[in-house]
Amino acid sequence: MKFKLQRILCVVPLLLLFVTTAFAQRTIRGKVVDATTQESLPGASVAVKGGTDGVTTDVDGTFALKTSAENVTLVVNYIGYVQQEVSVSGSNAGTIKLKATESSVNEVLVTANSYAIDRETPVAMSTITSEVIAERIGNQEFPEVLKSTPGVYATKSGGGFGDSRINVRGFQSQNVAVMINGVPVNDMENGSVYWSNWAGLSDVTRSMQVQRGLGASKVAVPSIGGTINIMTRTTDAIKGGSIFQGFGNNGYLKTGVSLSTGLTENGWAVSVAGSKSEGNGWAEGLEFEAYNYFFNVSKNLNDKHVLSLTGFGAPQVHGQRQTRLPIETYRNAPQGLKFNPDWGVKDGKVVNVEDNFYHKPQFSLNHYWTIDETSFLSTAAYASVGTGGGGAFTGTLPRTGNQYSPYDLDAAVNANVASADGRALSFLRASRNDHNWYGILSTYQKGVSENFDLLGGIDFRYYHGKHFTEVTDLLGADYVLNTANVNTPNDRARVGDKISYWNDGIVLWEGGFLQGEYKTGPLATFVSLAASNTSYKRIDYFLYKDEDPMQETAFQNFFGYQVKGGANYNLTETHNIFGNAGYFTRAPFFNAVFLNNSNVVNEDAQNEKILSFELGYGYRTSMFSANINAYRTTWQDRSFTRRYAGATPGTFFFANLLGVDAIHQGVELDFSFRPIQKLTVQGMMSVGDWRWLNNLDAVTVTDETQTVTRTIGPIYMKDLKVGDAAQKTAALRLDYELMPDFKVGADYNYYGDFTADFDPSTLLEADLKPWQAPNYGLLDLNAVFRFKIGNLNASLIGNVNNVLNTEYISDAQATFTAVENGPDISNASNSSVFYGVGRTWTTSFKINF
Repeated sequence: MKFKLQRILCVVPLLLLFVTTAFAQRTIRGKVVDATTQESLPGASVAVKGGTDGVTTDVDGTFALKTSAENVTLVVNYIGYVQQEVSVSGSNAGTIKLKATESSVNEVLVTANSYAIDRETPVAMSTITSEVIAERIGNQEFPEVLKSTPGVYATKSGGGFGDSRINVRGFQSQNVAVMINGVPVNDMENGSVYWSNWAGLSDVTRSMQVQRGLGASKVAVPSIGGTINIMTRTTDAIKGGSIFQGFGNNGYLKTGVSLSTGLTENGWAVSVAGSKSEGNGWAEGLEFEAYNYFFNVSKNLNDKHVLSLTGFGAPQVHGQRQTRLPIETYRNAPQGLKFNPDWGVKDGKVVNVEDNFYHKPQFSLNHYWTIDETSFLSTAAYASVGTGGGGAFTGTLPRTGNQYSPYDLDAAVNANVASADGRALSFLRASRNDHNWYGILSTYQKGVSENFDLLGGIDFRYYHGKHFTEVTDLLGADYVLNTANVNTPNDRARVGDKISYWNDGIVLWEGGFLQGEYKTGPLATFVSLAASNTSYKRIDYFLYKDEDPMQETAFQNFFGYQVKGGANYNLTETHNIFGNAGYFTRAPFFNAVFLNNSNVVNEDAQNEKILSFELGYGYRTSMFSANINAYRTTWQDRSFTRRYAGATPGTFFFANLLGVDAIHQGVELDFSFRPIQKLTVQGMMSVGDWRWLNNLDAVTVTDETQTVTRTIGPIYMKDLKVGDAAQKTAALRLDYELMPDFKVGADYNYYGDFTADFDPSTLLEADLKPWQAPNYGLLDLNAVFRFKIGNLNASLIGNVNNVLNTEYISDAQATFTAVENGPDISNASNSSVFYGVGRTWTTSFKINF
């Protein structure tokens, strides 16, 4: 009995100690991110200083550490980053921001990509992390992830896979610089960005930053509306990988896999990823099949040199809806808003008459050299070879039924077979735009003193574009009669042969920049000078005989320069103000230099001039942060060129509109509020005032021989709103954590003051105004559930976009027509539109190992 009592007396204190300890334990939660990109850092070590408690962060950078200590100091470590200690008295450690070390791969990537740093770089910016992209994108297009960013308007256009477009502050994509890992990707001839070429990039994006206005880009890239910097994953510090499976509406199916060796002891790191996407598209005739691949091989040669080879590509083919239609047509079509007139049926199978097929792989070799404690050199050599184009048809294609039915390609085949000599009455063709693009970017940074850094760099590019039309399907005929080639008139062309036109465009770019940065205490300033020479050459193999010296033009050179500067001042740890200003000139695009798609040089072509100012204020606390900024951009001598079909088939006329000026100004606000740990509220509002500033007195119209046929004008543009984007936008986003591993979110986006795009050369009467489309708002919902499968992290994500199935017009083209009593005012009845996509949904499942 005495022995049992002794055992009880020994056990009871131990039980009391266990219970006391259990009740005294608490869970500290937080998140570890990159201080510059705000990107989550999975696998970071979080430990209690002087204790044994410790955990590593999950795939989204979050951690939950149990400890019995009341006031603790957390020690946070991650490969390539500076160790940080954080004192925590409660259960919320908040967001812990780690700074990259000077020699880490992460730091040099930030340098190469010209990322703006919060409360330091004096520009208006928004950063989207890979976590947000993974949770929100679903089956949306890449640009649509940015739709809640101030000043941004993004739509799916016709709805085809990768056919989305984006405007920033009212400027179309031609005037928004897009960079991937520091390499510019805007088309060298016309400035466009074709997002279908990068449709799979969302799978490997580490972070994406929109810098509105002048931006902080450290290359000679003159961006008018802003700069979109996309940083892909490279040297992942954590060994592992993932398997992804997604599915959604209209047969959407996506499968992906990624694998990383992590940074090995001998300094190597290899990452690879790939995926396949397919589906039928939201509207009819929009079937698609797309692939995406990515690889990176990096080597830390020593503490001074790092080599990194990156390659990615997204080969795809998808049906398109190219034809905007009157609202009445959609109303009358049995398919409703899903009606697409641009597809057909052959042998019982869908044929995407209007389609897009392209593959544009890009490879870059980066060398990072830490010369000494004050000097750093980053160099990237890159190459891209694009092949593909867009499909269409020539002739007349019958339909299987009424005007709302698909094309009857079998009937077209029968008509061709019955033709007298096998000549095609109608056939399918493709407009090809192949190209070879090579470039080198190099940036040198020197710490002149403790407070002053000097940066300089070069930006050299060579671009060779190959443009032609090729026959893709004779539809049962023997040949197509090609009369466009003066070297071989009446050529009988077959599948794969070139017809209609064949020309090359060569673009050379030599650019350089010099930038000084001064930082002292709360003040950070910079002044940047940049200069570039753009050279255009055109070669035409059809319009001119081989022995004609006009077949190849001389290079046409346009020298441009840029001056910009800005300053940010942190008034306190909570308040900061910033401002920037800049002036630059930019070469006109290729088609404004060579008239009417010929080798005749436009002697009146001149550089565009842009003057921009911006002021901003920022407020930061642990609970609430906000930014407000005002901007004003004046755009002078914008190049407008218009090509018209003549009364005789195959004849065209050309109008060159010179001296067009515009102003883009406005106010932007964004904020983030976290009243409690589980709830985050984010929002933005943007109000723009984008207008044309002047009328044009007279515009000359020439024919294909460059003979002036007539003049038109005056053209009444003054004070008309710039179309093609909503000038008033707002957004509200809620994220609520129902449980530690389960959260739900809602996004509401509002669009107003949206004026239809229009052809300025049709404004031949005073007081004409383009049609204004109705305002609209869209609600999206999403949910994220993270869980464990054994020791593996897994996630289940669901998205529903346009939950209320709102009917809205996302794209519109205004039309002015001549009537008996004068010009007809543009309105809904004579405007052509694309309706936005209705309700869509996706579900994805991902396992990380």
